Amino acid sequence: MNFIKTTEQDSNYNNLENMSISEVINAINKEDQSVPFAVEKALPQIENLISQVVNKLKSGGRLFYMGAGTSGRLGILDASECPPTFGVPHNLVIGIIAGGDNAIRKAVENAEDSTTQGWKDLEDYKVSEKDIVIGIAASGTTPYVISALEKCNEQNIITGCITCNKNSPLSLTAQFPIEVIVGPEFITGSSRMKAGTAQKLVLNMITTTVMIQLGKVKGNKMVDMQLSNDKLVNRAVNMIVNELNISKSEAAVLLEKHKNVRDSITHGRR
Repeated sequence: MNFIKTTEQDSNYNNLENMSISEVINAINKEDQSVPFAVEKALPQIENLISQVVNKLKSGGRLFYMGAGTSGRLGILDASECPPTFGVPHNLVIGIIAGGDNAIRKAVENAEDSTTQGWKDLEDYKVSEKDIVIGIAASGTTPYVISALEKCNEQNIITGCITCNKNSPLSLTAQFPIEVIVGPEFITGSSRMKAGTAQKLVLNMITTTVMIQLGKVKGNKMVDMQLSNDKLVNRAVNMIVNELNISKSEAAVLLEKHKNVRDSITHGRR
């Protein structure tokens, strides 16, 4: 297989320890500017995978993210923000990381090297062909993720991936691969940098677009968001005010009664 890890290639910069703070941050910023353009090239792949996610979730399925290290943490972050942002159940988008929840804060040695644990972790959630599983790995070589997707393919579960190397083992395993080729990192091999940024941008696209397609956004507003703090309550009141052209006090009464922006607007129009 002709596979080169561009994410592992030598940095375009050297003698970093001799750089000033200004030189370091300007160089990092210059590198970061290339990431959105790399994502842009992958938009057709991103669209294809999102279409699959939408179809599965509309049919009652779930979206799983799987990764190790930075990639796993990014998947968990994206999944955990869906319920408060869009008012969906916590079990609709699920992030799984090699090494379990302890690995969210501290690295778990060798967890990503297992070729059996990934599928076991999915089985704990009773994954089925109703669901869709997306593996996240900058290198595209993480055994934990690849082996889990291989098993999913055997079980007729649709698979996708997000990676930053072309023609990686993970890309060749996933049915709907996304390859965002960001090139060498500022610090050689530190894929939490450009690769991590690219993965975050793609994850933002996936869940945001999916939730819009599922009807969780009205206009450009998060009408199903959870009202978990004063800031969000105030935002909700203002949404209702603007939508119904009523006073803040009237909007607050509606919100207190219905506990949801969408329902407040619906009942306020009656």
